[in-house]
Amino acid sequence: MPPSTDATTTLANLKHRVLTFARERDWEQFHSPKNLSMALAAEAAELMEHFLWAESAASAARAQEPARRREIEEEIADVVIYALEFANVTGIDLAAAIDAKLAANAKKYPVEKARGRSDKYTEL
Repeated sequence: MPPSTDATTTLANLKHRVLTFARERDWEQFHSPKNLSMALAAEAAELMEHFLWAESAASAARAQEPARRREIEEEIADVVIYALEFANVTGIDLAAAIDAKLAANAKKYPVEKARGRSDKYTEL
């Protein structure tokens, strides 16, 4: 089987693989929304730790350093795995949720007001 890539792997396939992994280990008993949301936050913090105190440009450079790159990849994978399992456990259709959120954000951040700005939508 060829390695997975973003271009060749579907969200449904990833969700299925994560669910299968958890079921094979009988971990579903531990995967409550509370526990998964906490695990997701913990993994996000581990990802952030790689960039703590770095300036913006330095953080981009750090993400490319070979010595750190593998660790960063592992942390972002953990974040996504927990998010996918959260969606599995709660029955959330991630594609639909993302579509809805992008539509809501498009209303809050119209291109003509938000382009090139980092202000919160209430300040545009």
